[in-house]
Amino acid sequence: MAKLGKRTRAAREAFDGKENLTVEEAVSLVKGNANAKFDETIELAMNLGVDTRHADQMVRGTVTLPNGTGKTVRVAVFARGDKAEEAKAAGADIVGAEDLMETIQGGTIEFDRCIATPDMMPIVGRLGKILGPRNLMPNPKVGTVTPDVTAAVQAAKGGEVQFRAEKGGVVHAGVGKASFDEAKLVENVRAFCDAVARAKPSGAKGTYMQKVSLSSTMGPGVTVDVANVTAQ
Repeated sequence: MAKLGKRTRAAREAFDGKENLTVEEAVSLVKGNANAKFDETIELAMNLGVDTRHADQMVRGTVTLPNGTGKTVRVAVFARGDKAEEAKAAGADIVGAEDLMETIQGGTIEFDRCIATPDMMPIVGRLGKILGPRNLMPNPKVGTVTPDVTAAVQAAKGGEVQFRAEKGGVVHAGVGKASFDEAKLVENVRAFCDAVARAKPSGAKGTYMQKVSLSSTMGPGVTVDVANVTAQ
């Protein structure tokens, strides 16, 4: 058996026997043990009672975290003419049309969010097999296919988080950095959980939120009381 490091042993001891904490308790515990040499991301994972194989049980959406994510988001925009200039003015990192499509087809993907104006979708549609598996495909349901590129770029840069239930009904996202104040992390956690609660699909049966866990990039996780995760 591999020998555990001093930091790992200390973290496990701190978490031992603790479960179903309040959001405040979980944030305090996870933040207090996020002592890697970099600013760790505080990560939230939710197990939902949905079967994503059925269209009426898919969970997806967006939420703007009140205190941002602490992450620099690189945004690419498919647009032409005035809309391309509008995207650049709004702070988009990459703007293009056919040239951007060819760059992506060549294997270069240097962005975290992809936005497109509606007239660009015939081009973007060719990239489905590349962008889809990376959860980067523009979609009108989450506001990334829109004529209002300024608002979309600003939202992406300002702390908007996209979420989508993966196989097994798991939703996960970064909800801030370990350097954030505890109160700000608590606000972000509740905002994210509220958004997932509102996104409950019509086909969901039984218990919707089954398990919620909080962890840091390099640390262990702790379960959070499901009844306590949404805003009071």
